[in-house]
Amino acid sequence: MDTQILDTELRYQIALTQIESIGPSLAKHLLEHFGTASEIFNASKKDLLDIAYFGNYRAEKIIRFNNFTAADTEISFVHKQGITPLFINSAGYPKKLAACLDAPTILYYKGNAPINQSRIISIVGTRLPTHYGKWLTSLIVEQLAPYNPLIISGLAYGIDVTAHQSALDCNLQTIGVLAHSLATIYPAAHQHIAKDIIAQGGLLTELSSTARIEKFNFPKRNRIVAGLSDATIVVETETKGGSMITANLAFDYDRQVFACPGKITDKKSSGCLQLIQTQKAAILDSVGTLIDALGWAPITTKPISPKVQLTLSGPEKTILALLDHQIPVSIDEIYLKSMLPNAALASSLLNLELYGLIGALPGKTYLRLLG
Repeated sequence: MDTQILDTELRYQIALTQIESIGPSLAKHLLEHFGTASEIFNASKKDLLDIAYFGNYRAEKIIRFNNFTAADTEISFVHKQGITPLFINSAGYPKKLAACLDAPTILYYKGNAPINQSRIISIVGTRLPTHYGKWLTSLIVEQLAPYNPLIISGLAYGIDVTAHQSALDCNLQTIGVLAHSLATIYPAAHQHIAKDIIAQGGLLTELSSTARIEKFNFPKRNRIVAGLSDATIVVETETKGGSMITANLAFDYDRQVFACPGKITDKKSSGCLQLIQTQKAAILDSVGTLIDALGWAPITTKPISPKVQLTLSGPEKTILALLDHQIPVSIDEIYLKSMLPNAALASSLLNLELYGLIGALPGKTYLRLLG
């Protein structure tokens, strides 16, 4: 099709999103009736009023609309930046998201990962996770790797960026859903990883290049995260926040929701426990639980967590029993409590770290990972 014709239709598509009284669900209704955005704008007032519950006010907004400057600016921006606009009724629009009543009328996508994949998982959580939460996020992604899913998150601090980085490390494709335009990256500290994500996945937003960063756009972003996916995993969260919004939206969309239980005394796990208690989320006690629920068969024969099959020595078992999943323990404390000779302590710590059962942190402290 001629590029000029495509740009003309895109002009009407973008313009449709600029009419405040026409939200996503009404835009869908109009498109089901007229077929294309250009046909909506070229319709007579009588044709518009024939649509149930449409009303004179909205009909006048469409008939009198003549400000296409913003649409033209956006078309120029997407061409220069290599961005793909995805309209709600186009073949490239995410099919899982399109099934949601409040799916955005248009999305802007920059990346190379196919956005319509059979296996898509969202991983979300607090911006201030514990050491355990970050480690658990990485472990979940690592154990999902044999199933080759697309990993979705929101490019925020904490669990989100850990999920993205873990996906990159495992050679999985990952998409960051933004609460702002593709003209910027927020937080600015994530500009470097955003480039890596574009190279091994993509960035996605519903907001045009001129949109400012606003607080109210972050909860709106969460419906895209929830709607894109087969399942949403909540790693750590308090009872209020974006992760809870995402989980509740995923539940409302009739998608699978999983929550990592954590400790009942840990505030960072209180939201996960609430989701489990209210039966909005299943307990994620292993990746196998998720795989069974979704009915996935592994794409590769890579074994999951072979590290847990290790036979540990006595000193290694002693050290492991002294370590906590969330609170780092200093090497001096381990030495005093284990009563192991220095040589045995050093070799056992090294072995446990190589096995992937413990993690070494700054200040010569250690955290228990598996076991």
